[in-house]
Amino acid sequence: MNVNALSIDLEFWWCNEFLTDYLPRDREDGFRDSLRPIFAVLDAFDVKATFFVLGSVAETYPEVVSEIHRGGHEIACHAYSHKPLYAMSRSEFEGELKKSLELLADYNPVGFRAPSFSLNNETKWALEVLEKYGFQYDSSIFPVRTQIYGVPDAPVGIYRPSRDDITVHDPDGPIVEFPLSVLRLGTNIPVSGGFYLRVLPKRFLSWGVGRVATRRPANIYVHPHDIYPGPPLLKVPFISRLVTYHGVRTSLEKLIMLMARFSFMPMGALLDGMALLPPDAPVPIAPAAPLRPVGRDDPAIPSLPVPGLRRHPLDTVAHRYTGRTRKQVCETGDSDEVW
Repeated sequence: MNVNALSIDLEFWWCNEFLTDYLPRDREDGFRDSLRPIFAVLDAFDVKATFFVLGSVAETYPEVVSEIHRGGHEIACHAYSHKPLYAMSRSEFEGELKKSLELLADYNPVGFRAPSFSLNNETKWALEVLEKYGFQYDSSIFPVRTQIYGVPDAPVGIYRPSRDDITVHDPDGPIVEFPLSVLRLGTNIPVSGGFYLRVLPKRFLSWGVGRVATRRPANIYVHPHDIYPGPPLLKVPFISRLVTYHGVRTSLEKLIMLMARFSFMPMGALLDGMALLPPDAPVPIAPAAPLRPVGRDDPAIPSLPVPGLRRHPLDTVAHRYTGRTRKQVCETGDSDEVW
């Protein structure tokens, strides 16, 4: 069975197309709290991941990004504002990309993910911009059809999109594409994480990821708000409420299950190990120390302690998967939290 890629889209809870028209003017981001569950799981299973960092997050919380990088995770780019590609012109996107790269300059990102998986044949011009700025791989194509994203005819495995048609593999294409994972069962069924982590039954999710992983590396992603029930419940239409909130309180157990049953690593390191990135490409996995001299004792960089998980009601989950857990999954949060 293949080693798989794990990525986290590091963004604010309101970066959700289904909430855009209903957001309150004054809102708290709860950003640090939203990271506790993810880092508890990564630390417990000693897993390194790729963090697709939104530029506005790097601008607001540079110390968090530095700490993530220092922990051995890969830093990749998620644009700046989370505006979908189809809502921007080419020049607007290039401006966002340049701003994000300036904010992430210490980490030399080689990977990119478009907000809301908005890369398709209408926005394929983005690949030329990525090439211009030295990106080596992309993970924006979702081989499904949904209300706001999807390229259902795209290859389901790693390939190089043609400049003329991103559903066609071009062996000379400049960018490696790592699509989000789907199962082909008459139609493409997403098993990649995110909303699908929350909505799919645990047994089906485990079976689906396993089926993909026997054929090719699976590409699994998660947002902090997928497993953290802290964001406010907004008054939104039924579909928006379903997509945004359904399954948040059960998704953490599913993520723990995936970490216990499958092997994961950062996307850039996986592609580099498969010899799919150029030999002279920057090493995509983050080194143990940041690229500029910033130490843990630097007062400008507050400590980001590895967060823990509440033992109840997930204590049985932690015990069930102790065979692969490197550290105990334990609670360090507030006693009144409910998971």
